[in-house]
Amino acid sequence: MMIHQDFMNARHAALPAPIDSETRVLLYSFLSPILETAESWSDLRAKLAAKGYDVTFRAGRMVLTRADSGVAVCTGRAMGTPLRSLAARIGRPCIKVNADGVSGDLSYARDMS
Repeated sequence: MMIHQDFMNARHAALPAPIDSETRVLLYSFLSPILETAESWSDLRAKLAAKGYDVTFRAGRMVLTRADSGVAVCTGRAMGTPLRSLAARIGRPCIKVNADGVSGDLSYARDMS
């Protein structure tokens, strides 16, 4: 059972593999407007969820994941919106760190409105 848990922790903390240019363009076309117009972390999460995605944090990076499986799709930087620029615009996220110490999830939305 411990081997399974180690595998799940490693998978949860892994950064997404680089995406090819065609996939990047397709993702950018429908995720970038969400990243660029979100007014708060809760707004971002709700809009991503409506498209079947979620946001998490791994190794200091914002990672977009598939909502149904949690599989990492890409980083915010790959979509042209790194965590630093999004945090400067809507405020720093409040992140609950996972037991692995390198990944985390929004613990609640820190809305700066």
